[in-house]
Amino acid sequence: MKHIGVADTTFARYDMAAAAVDELKSNATGFRIERYTVPGIKDLPCAAKKLVDNGCDIVIALGMPGPAEIDRQCAHQASQGLIMLQVQTGVHVIEVFVHESEADSDDELCWLAERRSREHALNVINLLFHPGRLERQAGTGQREGYEDAEPL
Repeated sequence: MKHIGVADTTFARYDMAAAAVDELKSNATGFRIERYTVPGIKDLPCAAKKLVDNGCDIVIALGMPGPAEIDRQCAHQASQGLIMLQVQTGVHVIEVFVHESEADSDDELCWLAERRSREHALNVINLLFHPGRLERQAGTGQREGYEDAEPL
């Protein structure tokens, strides 16, 4: 049985993990989920490491950096930590960040957080159970959240 880790933060203004977990459960079977919630975005690399150490085959790390420059810096630092974890362990950590500055209103921010979380949850399913689906999508301009880009 596959083991999926879900790391998220209390700093986020939307429960992105709930959306991701719902999408996972709605689209696949044969796995168990372990959720680990931390205070802020820079805590996500440690949360993801704990999930990997607990035997997770893949981790989805969800966070919502604020709109200030310091928030962008913190998100970048967290991203670097998540990348280092992937390189060191060989376990995919799917980073799902929704920056508050990406949306013009709270309604749009909610929509984006929900959609991006769900679309990345499908990426987790594909990586674990159907990697050929991703190969068939190579070069097609897939985007999580907003509309896909046109392939060249």
